[in-house]
Order: sequence, then structure tokens, then C-alpha cells
Amino acid sequence: MSTPLETAAHPAGLRRVAIEPVTRVEGHGKVTLLLDAANRVQQVRLHIVEFRGFEQFIQGRPYWEVPVMVQRLCGICPVSHHLAASKALDRVVGARTVTPTADKIRRLMHYGQVMQSHALHFFHLSSPDLLFGFDSEVNRRNIVGVAAAHPEIARKGVLLRKYGQEVIRVTAGKRVHGTGSVPGGVNKLVSAADRDFLLRDLAQMKAWAQDAVAIAKTLHAQNPALYDHFGESRAHMLSLVRGDGALDLYDGVIRARSADGTLIFDGASDQGYLDLIEEEVKPWTYMKFPFLRSLGREHGWYRVGPLARLQNCDFIPSPLAEVERREFVAWGHGQPIHAPLAYHWARMVEVLHCVEVIEQLLHDPDILAGELMAGGPQNLEGGAAHRRSGVGVIEAPRGTLIHHYEVGDDDLVTMCNLIVSTTHNNQAMNEAVRSVAREYLDGQELTEGLLNHIEVAIRAYDPCLSCATHALGQMPLEVALLGPEGQTLDRARRAGPGHFEHLQGDL
Repeated sequence: MSTPLETAAHPAGLRRVAIEPVTRVEGHGKVTLLLDAANRVQQVRLHIVEFRGFEQFIQGRPYWEVPVMVQRLCGICPVSHHLAASKALDRVVGARTVTPTADKIRRLMHYGQVMQSHALHFFHLSSPDLLFGFDSEVNRRNIVGVAAAHPEIARKGVLLRKYGQEVIRVTAGKRVHGTGSVPGGVNKLVSAADRDFLLRDLAQMKAWAQDAVAIAKTLHAQNPALYDHFGESRAHMLSLVRGDGALDLYDGVIRARSADGTLIFDGASDQGYLDLIEEEVKPWTYMKFPFLRSLGREHGWYRVGPLARLQNCDFIPSPLAEVERREFVAWGHGQPIHAPLAYHWARMVEVLHCVEVIEQLLHDPDILAGELMAGGPQNLEGGAAHRRSGVGVIEAPRGTLIHHYEVGDDDLVTMCNLIVSTTHNNQAMNEAVRSVAREYLDGQELTEGLLNHIEVAIRAYDPCLSCATHALGQMPLEVALLGPEGQTLDRARRAGPGHFEHLQGDL
């Protein structure tokens, strides 16, 4: 699994084309292409150009603030960060396991989160490309265009997402940036009135989730050559699975499968993730490149998320979604599916699974009554009531999410390490855009439609670019002072710690 087109052999004199910003994704990124005089592609890179320093600025904060603070990383998947942080800090407060009530309310919250995020991505962000075509009129490729041409599809997408958001509101207190989960448990029960409110529309949501799977399958059947090969690159797969191998989006052990489908490792504890994964830093992006330590930098990169999860697990523990998973896996004719557009089909199977799990949990009496917080030490290793570090791993909508914290004797955070889903997928996304550039753009006169092919490949991964940013060392900084007419009066650039150099000319 080499990385062609990452670095041009002779960059001088090549023409640079930038897609900036990449649209219909969460966060800010760009793609740069270097072309020779014959429009042959020599280099393609996906750059993450924004920076958020959560790993640094939560240091020195009390640990109990963290589950609320870190979800500000994102407005689309805040629940995933909220729960991953809570799971990590469960260990710190001595709650190796939370109560059945807390576990089920957290799960209800999380499956509502995955449902709403998947619906948002498929119907709002990706369906314009899939329904109208990658080269279709740019002014039409948006949710407004979908609503005009396919009003029932748009309506189902909007209301599926709305239902997932209501599940979050009921469990977390509000739809975005709630406070329902705390280290050691949760802070509120589900009321009977809220439970009945959610049950009222559940049958409709299940029917619409089945319709969504059918839409994704139909798209594949109508153009299998495109959906089976567009942006394809062979990658290993990583995800959580339940102890018996079942799909589990909230908890489990870590399993990795090779690109040909054989197991690399299985049953690994989330607390030992550093023994499994290492991250590489490259100078042209704020997003790191994780790889499996056992396979090394060149061969150890992998993908996460729905496409990996459905092929890494042994079964889905809900009947309707399991039938759909088997049909999805059978599409590969005995081989793993690696084409990025297959993410959409897998994503809709997970929406159906989420609805089934939500139904099970809403009928469970534990969500209405029971202990909210774990009481007392939970037989931690070494007999200590508290630990000073903890790791929380969860399957966020986009894939495996890792939160790792260390806490001092004063209860203040001393270290934070986050590996988010999009970071895991970094190399896979870069490989996808290079595959598309090689097949569709190489030697061609570039058009907006052709460049949109690159964006389609990125969108298939549903990247959350704002979640995935890191920096090592000094942040690059360039400042321009503008006059009242917009003219540049002065420019300066950081030349090192505490040193700036003045520049000439416009930015």
C-alpha cells in the first residue's frame, strides 16, 4: 500500500490547482493538485487548514468539566466526544463499570447521535451528488435542490435527523452540547412523558430507515461500476466490537482486519490503544497520520467508520439491520469492499440498526428508574479507588474515537490525547483523492464538475475536519495590517519563538 502522488518528484514549474474550501463537510480543508504542462497530475494532498488546541487548553481544568468542554470540538458529533470523555473519566473516579441505568441512558443518547449524524450526512451533504450526478449544475447540488426534485426523500432525511436530535435532547438535556453524561454515570433519568413522545414516531422512523437503505442499494445497483470502484484503495479496517464479535457502537474491544479480510488482532483492550496505534506528523497538514504499530508507517494505515464496522464485526445484534448487513457484505462476492461510495450504503444500514436499538432501550424500564451514579470503588486494578489516567473509546458516527486523560492529585487534567475518527481515516482519504485524480483528472482540462469528483471522494468519509486538527511545535502565523481602503500597510510572519520578520507585498 504505497502512497503515489503524495510528493511530486520535481515540483518546480508545476501548476498548482486548489480546491478551497472543500464544501459540504464539517470543518475547513482544502485539496491541492500539482499539474505539469500536459495536465498530468504529479501531486495530490488533502490539507486540514484550521487548528483547534483542545488537547492543550483543557490542561489545568478540573476533570469534571471535561465532558462538557471537549464536545465544543464539534456541533455535529458533540455527543461522541461527551461520552468518550465520560468513559475515560469513569476510570479516574473509580467507576470501572457504571450502573445499568447509566449505561442504557448513555447508549440511548449515543444511538440517537449516530442516527442524526448519518441522516444529516447522507441526505443533506451527499445526496445532491448521488441523485443529480457529480457533474450536475453546481447551483442544484444542495439540499434545496434535493427538496425541489425529490421532496419525499428530503423530508424523510430532515425528519430522521430531527428524531435523532430529540433522542439526544431527552437524554442529554438539549440537542447540541448537552450535559447528561458525567464521570461515573449520568445526571438525569428519562421521563415517562419523554419516553412516550419518542415511541409515538418510532414505527415511522423504522420504515423510513428501511427506505433509506433501499435508496442506497438502488444507487449501487443502477451504477455498480461507479459505486464499486470510484476512489477505491485497499485499506485495513479497525473498530470496536462486542466481546462476541457483534457490532457495538458504544463499547467493546478493539479489532483490526487486514485489507484482504483476515484478522490482524482481536480482543484488544481500549486501555492499551498506545500499544496498537502510532501517529505520524507531516508538515503540510494539521491532521496526523495514524498507523498500526505492528505493520509500520508504510503498510499500517487503515480506515474506520461504517464501511469498516460492517465488515469487521461478525454480526449486527438487531434483526432488520443484520439482514441488510449480510446483503451488503455479499455485494463484495467474498472479498472486502473498499470503494468509498459504499460508505453511504453501510451508513444507512447503521441508521436502521440505531432505530432498532433505540426501540429496545425505550421499552427498557431501567431508563425510567434506577441508580444514576456508580457507588463506591469498583474493584480497580491494584485495589485503588481512583486512578490518575483513563481511556475512553467509542464508535462515533465517523468511526473509532479515542479520548485519553491523565489527572493530577489536585484533580486537574495534566494530559489529553485525542485520536478522532477522521484522523484515523486521513491516509485513506488522501489515497481516495489520489485515486480519483489519477482516473478522472489526469491529462484532462479541469472543470468544476471534475474537481467535484475529488470532493465526492472526501465526502464519502463524512470527515469532521474541525475535530481532527493537531499541531506540533510553533503554529505558523502570518499577519497583514490593512488600511481603510483595503490596501496592505504591513505584513509580518513568525520566524521563530518570539521573533517576527516583516514582509513585502500583498498576501
